[in-house]
Amino acid sequence: MPASPLLDRLSRQLQQREQAGTRRRLPAPPAAPLVDFASNDYLGLSRHPALRAAVQRAAAQAATLGSTGARLLTGNSAAAEALEAQLAAFHAAEAALLFTSGYAANHGLLSALPQRGDVILYDEASHASVKEGLRGSFATAYSFRHNDAGHLRQRLGRLALPEGAAVFVAVEAVYSMSGDAAPLPELADVCRESGAQLIVDEAHSLGVYGPGGAGLVAELGLEAAVLARVVTFGKALGSQGAAVIGPQLLRDYLLNFSRPFIYTTAAPDYALAALRAGYEVLPTLDAERQRLQQLSAYLHRQLAEVPGARVPAGSRVIVPVQLPGYAAAQVRAAAAAVQRAGFDVRAIVPPTVPAGQQCLRVIVHSFNTESEIHDLVSALRTALA
Repeated sequence: MPASPLLDRLSRQLQQREQAGTRRRLPAPPAAPLVDFASNDYLGLSRHPALRAAVQRAAAQAATLGSTGARLLTGNSAAAEALEAQLAAFHAAEAALLFTSGYAANHGLLSALPQRGDVILYDEASHASVKEGLRGSFATAYSFRHNDAGHLRQRLGRLALPEGAAVFVAVEAVYSMSGDAAPLPELADVCRESGAQLIVDEAHSLGVYGPGGAGLVAELGLEAAVLARVVTFGKALGSQGAAVIGPQLLRDYLLNFSRPFIYTTAAPDYALAALRAGYEVLPTLDAERQRLQQLSAYLHRQLAEVPGARVPAGSRVIVPVQLPGYAAAQVRAAAAAVQRAGFDVRAIVPPTVPAGQQCLRVIVHSFNTESEIHDLVSALRTALA
């Protein structure tokens, strides 16, 4: 293609990221399998035989492999409606609405629900999908300090709202970069005092917390205090997709006004079968959930002995290993060294996280072992020496 001012600009922007050590590239497939400390498959459900069998049965019985259209056109199915009923019952809610990803669910909920004149307050550490949804809304958005219920209360107290305006508070149950949990009881109290509507993204808590893996909101008994929960299936469910859980009225509203739902091709029946099977297996995995927490605590103890590494005390399962003084390129080099030793650990660098917060993110799974964690930490110690 001939050179042009536009292509020159694109090249300069990529070069700037290259120089900063933050340019993204698709990772090369490993030559040999690595010990998994990077995926979101916390409970190993992506390899569970019940899910594999469910997919095979559904694919064999389906008239078509694709859903053929959006839900409002030709893509609706008895399987989709059955799964939504199953989700609502499992999460003790009135209704559920399926989306094709957690990103689409957050974007579709937050761009459609708040209206002009409304206000959305969101945790500053919220996922990109939340912030993208806010950009698509006509409401006014303000951030509050991470996990700081007092700062949220101050923000709410300063609002001057037009008559009839609604206020929404958007948080994550467990944060994907820092691995810490939101103080949901305190946040729920603040919302109750102010009349704000609480929205909780349970992407990284579904399967890991709560009775039967129903999430942190269920573990804390806060279902009635939360307007909407976003549950995503690409993490502990080992599959793909998401759903917004909440009142029937909210489901009907999103079905009419959420553009990412309206204009997206529906998931095929074999994908829905994997999710139904995953939700049937999830309540049987209490031992795996307990093992996950035990291994996470063991990893913390091991990392405490690594010179130059710092680990936030509140992180669990998702464990960011901060390396003070390391530039983004140095963090990536450390990750590459650990990978050469046989352990899949990834560097998280700006702009995924703010400048100065680059880290190695270690994710623990129920199928990992203490021996693997010991060897991983030894490889990290060598990489940082």
